[in-house]
Amino acid sequence: MNTTIPVAVVALFTSLAGGMALADRPLTDAERTKLTAAIQASGCSGGKMEFDDGKFEVDDAKCSDGKTYDLKFDGAFKLIKKELEN
Repeated sequence: MNTTIPVAVVALFTSLAGGMALADRPLTDAERTKLTAAIQASGCSGGKMEFDDGKFEVDDAKCSDGKTYDLKFDGAFKLIKKELEN
């Protein structure tokens, strides 16, 4: 009996299921409140907020310099990346 194919299939589905756990998801009310405060502390406001790949992301935030940025915050709501939107 050859068990190579069933083992490979199980490994494939396990890896796919693990990847789904890191998919985009909406924020909880508590996360939205904390992230909004972190965005404001960074001199920005607005934007589309989501949780993705273990980080909080804000697309198209308007900042005090008049420019639009994509922001990333870690799980403790600390700014880890601020990228100018083109």
